[in-house]
Amino acid sequence: MNILEINCNSKKVLILSCGTGGGHNTAARAIQEELLERGIKADFKEYLEIINPDLKDRVNNLYIKSTNKNGKVFKRVYHLGKIYEKTGLKSPVYFFNSLSKKKLYTYIKENGYSFIITTHLFAAQALTAIKKEHHINFMQVATDYVSIPFWEETNPDYFVIPSKELEADFIQKGMKPQKLLPLGIPVRKQFRQEEYNESKIKEQLKLDFNKRYILILNGSMGFGNVKKMAKKLLENTKNYTFIISCGNNHKLYDYLRNEYKNSDRIIALSYTNELEKYMAICEVILSKPGGLTTTEIAVMGKPLIHIMPIPGCENNNADFFAERQMSLKCSNIEQVVKNTKELMENKAQQNMMIEKQKEYILGDACEKIAEIVIKELDRGKIR
Repeated sequence: MNILEINCNSKKVLILSCGTGGGHNTAARAIQEELLERGIKADFKEYLEIINPDLKDRVNNLYIKSTNKNGKVFKRVYHLGKIYEKTGLKSPVYFFNSLSKKKLYTYIKENGYSFIITTHLFAAQALTAIKKEHHINFMQVATDYVSIPFWEETNPDYFVIPSKELEADFIQKGMKPQKLLPLGIPVRKQFRQEEYNESKIKEQLKLDFNKRYILILNGSMGFGNVKKMAKKLLENTKNYTFIISCGNNHKLYDYLRNEYKNSDRIIALSYTNELEKYMAICEVILSKPGGLTTTEIAVMGKPLIHIMPIPGCENNNADFFAERQMSLKCSNIEQVVKNTKELMENKAQQNMMIEKQKEYILGDACEKIAEIVIKELDRGKIR
């Protein structure tokens, strides 16, 4: 621990997020983990829980419903956001969040926070409204490989973005270049290990040492037409065992357990805090292109196939990776089957993907963010 860290021990950091998709919260937790390890007092809180706990549940449920039926509702909302962005007018989203400024500022002051970090647009807009009236320092962190609508309505001290290659996109959308920090997306420590003992992990997970495993990830809620995809993969491949992560989707978990109870090639996995172990022992990973999960996979260095993105920022995530040969993008189940078969048997392509991931994806975002926060705590104070 250096002098700056010692001087910061008496100060506190508030990390805000929103549960609209698991990635925002996971990135926030990753930052909190790093700060706590460095002796910095850091609290994680869902923004809407501070403002209105009942509203938090309604907003999160509304997001979940918008992603049903292949994300048709989410696609419309996202498209409307991009259209509204071009008008140059403050969005209704900003107006809604600005109404929370007094309550959020009171919470910050009463709890003695010296610096704020947010991984979600909503909190960033509320903090921007506060900043117009009070001295406050905050950092916002993007968790997708695109500048989403309304980021330009925010005014952070620092804006952490996933890649230097995206700077032009964020600047074009109205962000000030001097505030942009291309440090990557924060991922938890267990995904940042240099090596994994696959034999030991298979033993821990009670998996067969001789089988070839493919992991299928569908997000924290287990979205996607997994039932049909599992059936087609099973029918059109041999010698592979599919581990399907169902997240919190209990219906999907029960269906897979019952439907494939006589098959040893489908393993249904309920929500787990050890997902990195399953990622480590799989040759190839099929994943929804959420920004956080995609980054975790790339930081671990795993051949990746992106499956059926929710229209909007997930499309941009998949495109960013596919254009740089870090993944294969699939828009339908036929492509998933074809790409899975080909990638599993093409070690050269797998190795090339891993090298490209090392080239473009940064794995030390948490460390870099912590260093900035420590310096800010040493000199700054919210008034």
